[in-house]
Amino acid sequence: MNKRVPGIHTIAVLLLAALLAACASMGRPEGGPRDVEPPVFMGSSPAPEELNVDKSRIVIRFDENVAVTDPMTKVVVSPVQSTTPVISAAGKSIIVELRDTLAENTTYTVDFSDAIKDLNEGNPIDGFSLAFSTGSHIDTLQISGMVFQASNLEPAQGMLVGVYSNLSDTAVTTLPMERITKTNQYGEFTIRNLKEGTYRIFALTDNNRDYHWDRSEDIAFLDVTVTPTVSTETVADTLKAQDGSDSIVSRTAAVYAPNDILLTWFNENYKPQYLVKYERPERHRIAFQMNTASDSFPEIRLANGPLAGTNLLDHSVLNSSATRDTLEFWLRDTLLIKQDSILLSARYLRTDSVQNLSWTTDTLRFYIRTPRKAPEKKKKGKEAEDSVPKITFMNFRPRNSGSVMEVYQDLYFTASQPIASLEMEKVHLEMFEDTTWIELEPPRFEYADSLHPLLMKADYDWEPGVKYRLTVDSAAVTGIYNEWNNVTKAEFTVRPLEDYSTVDFNISGIDSAAVVQLLNKSDAPVYSAPVRNGHAMFMHVLPGVYYARLFVDANQNGVYDGGSYTLRQQPEEVYYFPKKLNVRKKWDVEQSWNVTELPVDRQKPDDIKKNKPKPKPGEIPEQTDDEDEEEDEFYIPGSSSGTSGSGSNRRGSGRVRQNTGGNRLAF
Repeated sequence: MNKRVPGIHTIAVLLLAALLAACASMGRPEGGPRDVEPPVFMGSSPAPEELNVDKSRIVIRFDENVAVTDPMTKVVVSPVQSTTPVISAAGKSIIVELRDTLAENTTYTVDFSDAIKDLNEGNPIDGFSLAFSTGSHIDTLQISGMVFQASNLEPAQGMLVGVYSNLSDTAVTTLPMERITKTNQYGEFTIRNLKEGTYRIFALTDNNRDYHWDRSEDIAFLDVTVTPTVSTETVADTLKAQDGSDSIVSRTAAVYAPNDILLTWFNENYKPQYLVKYERPERHRIAFQMNTASDSFPEIRLANGPLAGTNLLDHSVLNSSATRDTLEFWLRDTLLIKQDSILLSARYLRTDSVQNLSWTTDTLRFYIRTPRKAPEKKKKGKEAEDSVPKITFMNFRPRNSGSVMEVYQDLYFTASQPIASLEMEKVHLEMFEDTTWIELEPPRFEYADSLHPLLMKADYDWEPGVKYRLTVDSAAVTGIYNEWNNVTKAEFTVRPLEDYSTVDFNISGIDSAAVVQLLNKSDAPVYSAPVRNGHAMFMHVLPGVYYARLFVDANQNGVYDGGSYTLRQQPEEVYYFPKKLNVRKKWDVEQSWNVTELPVDRQKPDDIKKNKPKPKPGEIPEQTDDEDEEEDEFYIPGSSSGTSGSGSNRRGSGRVRQNTGGNRLAF
């Protein structure tokens, strides 16, 4: 019996039914795992470490479509190129066009950092580079290390690092770097394809892309020269089989040194010195504004009028900023105040054309124009009584704000003009006790310092927990223009001792003068204490979460000082306490701290670190010790020491010290 072959109409019906069934099944298609792997290098032209290359066009191939992000910033070529290369992506390839003529017998390196990513998921290749030579030999030596900000140990991301075979101190200020690279997200760098020799190494921000240092740019430098070497040693690798079992194999590997360079960058905060402006905002006041701080005052003499030839300071009171860049001369001589035009001869330090400070003299004229008054009309009756001139008072008031004063806080008063006298019999101090104000011996008033005649301090041992009222009667304070104050009152309560805690760090690992700072969550100092006899003691700490930083106080001035390449001076060393402190009310915190116990890249807590590596697409951020053990991150009040927690080290636990006296670095 013959079978009937289905016709075209029957086939169409079956296809339509299948299509409808597929449309009716509203399901979500299942996909595979997200691609978190970076592109795989497949080859290049020229090939890696190819010799006798004579073409300027480089093509690098990968196993998937790729993109290159921010090539102007991230990609660098060594030797330094005077004309910026053109870098682009085309499908699965990256194309680099070198615009400079290739030098003979030279090793070239194109360092991409993390600029190359796959097109779909954005997975970057970290540290990818390609090297080739225009001669018959390729240089292969390397120098590796890390760069941090000197003052706060923040990893330097995307900072230019380079070397000079010219060992002159001025090379970095006049010549482009010879071979360069950039730091990655962790502040790590590797300068590749160096030839044998001795080098000086620097890190720069290089804002103007001239590949050498300008004084306004950030800089880090090593005090000693570096000679790269290579050796071989046997290393162990762990291989994982398909069944999940592990096996250890040994192989011979090249080890490049030095690989532990630590650079800490700073900014000299250099500004050229010159006179920004000068003015006479009021008849009795002359002001000068310099562009930057100065170690000396200008010499200013009167050049006209009956007092010509005399020093301006002999006829005025000087109010100066601590850095001597803002100066106010409050004129005292009546003849001088009445002069509508004052001519001054000012001798001061100014930066010359070769960036050196030298004395210069300017003749400056100051005008004050008195507005012409309209003729006054004669007033009668009530209008005449209301027109009696009102008394104006000089301003004298407490600078402290708020009704609560800390036990360690001083009480300051500011005036609207330099203070000539203060009558202590018109100053009254009272304390509030049992609903009654009780009279006390008043505090002694004194100038805050010789540079601020408008600022006075009330010196007194305030008792914790007590409410005070300080009254300065009218006419108790007289200014240099014979004006006096109105009644001034300050009412406040000194915080009781039970509101505070004590924090005591037992410091080890350092034998230099040092200062410890307690920091807030923004990495800003809140309290400061010197290290004495191995301890840094904070007596009156308010409850809260704190972090700690120590700096070596090399000049023992109590403040952190950055470096100066001009003076060949490194910044003061900084160390971080690796845990946060939960300071609670009425608890005493005692914490042992060996400042050199951890390598520099593991010291600063992630909570206050600003330059954190960005997680890769699809990657779950690695948990820190703080997230894993919430209780472990705090010092536990009542115990003799805080928990330190060893944590894990992405770079290993070894510690290597460069022979420059700097911080240590883990590798």
